[in-house]
Amino acid sequence: MELIDTHTHLESIEQIDEALIRAEQVGITKIITMGVDQKSNLWVLNESTQHTRPNLKIYPSLGIHPGWIDEQRVDVDLKFIEENIDQIIAVGEIGLDYWYKAVRKDEQKKNLQRQTFRRLLEIAKKHKKPVSIHSRGAWTDCVDTVIEIGVKKAVFHWFTGSLNDLNKLLDKGYYVSATPALSYSKEHISIIENTPLDRILLETDSPVTYQGETSEPSHVLKALHYVAELKKEKEETAAQITTENAKRIFGF
Repeated sequence: MELIDTHTHLESIEQIDEALIRAEQVGITKIITMGVDQKSNLWVLNESTQHTRPNLKIYPSLGIHPGWIDEQRVDVDLKFIEENIDQIIAVGEIGLDYWYKAVRKDEQKKNLQRQTFRRLLEIAKKHKKPVSIHSRGAWTDCVDTVIEIGVKKAVFHWFTGSLNDLNKLLDKGYYVSATPALSYSKEHISIIENTPLDRILLETDSPVTYQGETSEPSHVLKALHYVAELKKEKEETAAQITTENAKRIFGF
């Protein structure tokens, strides 16, 4: 099977080269690593591809995560992303997150997120790049904003929003990604159950922790297993279709 992990944070993985050997051994041929702030964007752009292996290639994506916006340097960070747009496969990780306690009742912080998100979407649209979207606690705002801006290719990563929001994004031709959280998250399970297989990608969000276990790219096999189970398909079939989906949206 050929597999693609469409959303990771490789700079945060301990013993990264050993983790990538394990990923290569289970059939992962491509990994997209996401920038979230100045430091990670620099690593993604300048160092990530140095970890490419004979049968596994690393692809950089630059973004500003809503939880790591530095108001004093937003313009600088946006300029950096646009200046290096031809070297990246996508714009991400970007989006909105109203889940943070400090943000929930603070309209100023929400507005900073919204303004930054819109500017990032405009950059992606201008340069015809797909986007990888974080939408925790702000699912409707994220979906509506992406539709309003008119980005052509979007992945709603680890989506757990309402079925109404899911149907809106599917109607626009967008995708969602499945993670190992399918082992326990009722919301995530509902999304994948209600999404056609030809609109699902696989990811790990490594090195996020799932039920006490730190993830790495090889754990994309877990996401595959649960997707195949939910869709009542063979794992080989789910692997082939989700890999084709990833190639279609990211243009590998």
